[in-house]
Amino acid sequence: MILDRVNTPEDVKKLSEEELKQLAEDLRRFIISVVEKTGGHLASSLGVVELTLALLKVFSPPKDEIVWDVGHQSYPYKILTGRKDRFHTLRQFGGISGFPSIKESPYDAFGTGHSSTSISAALGIKVGKRLKGEEGHVIAVIGDGALTAGEAYEGLNNAGQLKEDLIVILNDNEMSISKNIGAISNYLTKLTTGENLRKAKERLEEVTKRIFGEKVYKGLKRVEDLIVKGLFPPGMLFEELGFRYIGPIDGHDIPTLITTLQNVSKMKGPTLVHVLTKKGKGYKPAEERPDKFHGVSPKKAKAEEKKVPTYTEIFSKTLIEIAEKDERVIGITAAMPSGTGLDRFKERFLERYFDVGIAEQHAVTFAAGLARKGLKPVVAIYSTFLQRAYDQIIHDVALQELPVVFAIDRAGLVGEDGATHHGLFDLSYLRAVPNMVVAAPKDEEELRHLLYTAIKSNKPFAVRYPRGKGYGVPIREPLKEIPIGSWEVLKEGRDAVILATGWPVYQALRAAEKLEEEGFSVSVVNARFVKPLDEELLRKLSSRFDLIFTVEENTVKGGFGSAVNEFLASAYGGTVINVGIPDRFIEHGSQNQLREQAGITEEQLYRRIKDILVKRKERVS
Repeated sequence: MILDRVNTPEDVKKLSEEELKQLAEDLRRFIISVVEKTGGHLASSLGVVELTLALLKVFSPPKDEIVWDVGHQSYPYKILTGRKDRFHTLRQFGGISGFPSIKESPYDAFGTGHSSTSISAALGIKVGKRLKGEEGHVIAVIGDGALTAGEAYEGLNNAGQLKEDLIVILNDNEMSISKNIGAISNYLTKLTTGENLRKAKERLEEVTKRIFGEKVYKGLKRVEDLIVKGLFPPGMLFEELGFRYIGPIDGHDIPTLITTLQNVSKMKGPTLVHVLTKKGKGYKPAEERPDKFHGVSPKKAKAEEKKVPTYTEIFSKTLIEIAEKDERVIGITAAMPSGTGLDRFKERFLERYFDVGIAEQHAVTFAAGLARKGLKPVVAIYSTFLQRAYDQIIHDVALQELPVVFAIDRAGLVGEDGATHHGLFDLSYLRAVPNMVVAAPKDEEELRHLLYTAIKSNKPFAVRYPRGKGYGVPIREPLKEIPIGSWEVLKEGRDAVILATGWPVYQALRAAEKLEEEGFSVSVVNARFVKPLDEELLRKLSSRFDLIFTVEENTVKGGFGSAVNEFLASAYGGTVINVGIPDRFIEHGSQNQLREQAGITEEQLYRRIKDILVKRKERVS
């Protein structure tokens, strides 16, 4: 394999075009073989193999700085920039990240885990290089899916104004994770199919024939073609924003890519190169189902196991159940229909389903507008992506007390996607917002009831739940409202009390049961409402126990434990110990590994609480 002798961009530059074509096939086989074992973002990376090779043939990172938007498409780049020998550790605990990371390699110009940031970041880098007198190109590689987000246009607008020598490569595969939607996606499709030109020519032909007749029309036809092409250039949108537009070109044609990029490297001012690629290129299953192969799990040996639904599946089924009885319920996603489970809602209620693209800010304010008209919007967004809409949550929803329900998926530690995707801050950032109700179910059945409560509440209401399977709790009861702010005592004890919220509740309960076997008696409370707290119960517990543990799958800074501390601060004389995610960014690894490291699993809670109780007992004796 040619890949065996390629480790750095300098090695790529030495290869002929024929060798580059062979290297492209080697890369695809290598990526597929590793991702089948580690899991990862497969289809996106397969689609940019030739583009990556052309970039490294023409440009010289790290002197020339390449910013890969979102990072889903960066695997070939990682392999060819010194990380081939470590690629088998992709997304593994202690291994390399699935996204670009400035801490991982000098070749990674900017960390990108969320979409649509590349143009802004690349522009800042380019201006910084100029101000510091540094040489070198700056290139942003952005997918067409990322162009559904507002920040991309803010970057384009500013770049066009500043006239810096910035290169933007639009990787157009008509996909983000799922099929792209919206006016921008339709515009790009029309560019590549020539639909704008065709419609314009048809209209002009009709008018010319009607006014001048068939004979005159034939004589004017060549003039007409020139007029239409001048009026409707394919890159008109980008040229209006101040960019020189080049393309569209075949993103799998290595010689054409190299020639184009060589020419572009000599141009002045902002330039956009429109490249057409096929997501999943070279791997038939991924080509046929790029949405399914956007992110893949590692292959595992088949084993008989109990079928347990995920929290996402429970949310999806419950929302449909509620919507069947209430036609005011609306489902909203920001380009994540399958990830949030709203794809099934779409199948059932197409007219009440809205995918707004990668535009979380718009999703929230759009929902606020719907709520203003008496509808019941449910905005399903991952915790890490909802951070992008914080101003809208405050200004457009909570301030006006509009009844928008936030179904916050992937709350807590999500696993191998790492620091950019963990949902570790939502309890903290939502708890600070007036008028918000914030809840976390202990299991999948309670998720159903909390979602029902949220929709019935007529309040701004957030329900956060983790990634992955539930606890396998059977669904026993019909949907019911849970009194807002009420907690649930799961186990009575004498020595201490654990207040747990969300996924750690069962971990705390099991830890308490193990402690019981060793003679320690610990109460366990399901603190399902983080805001408002169950103040009445909390007062009673604080009068009974001088040792309180709080447990959450959220940062300990400003989260559930902090809420308890604030409430008890003025009068409580006992000890409160907050257990949660430490005040640092958590890297990638399996959910189990990361939860153990954070100390929120059954075994870690058992050991920590036992150690404290034993020391207390020794002091008394």
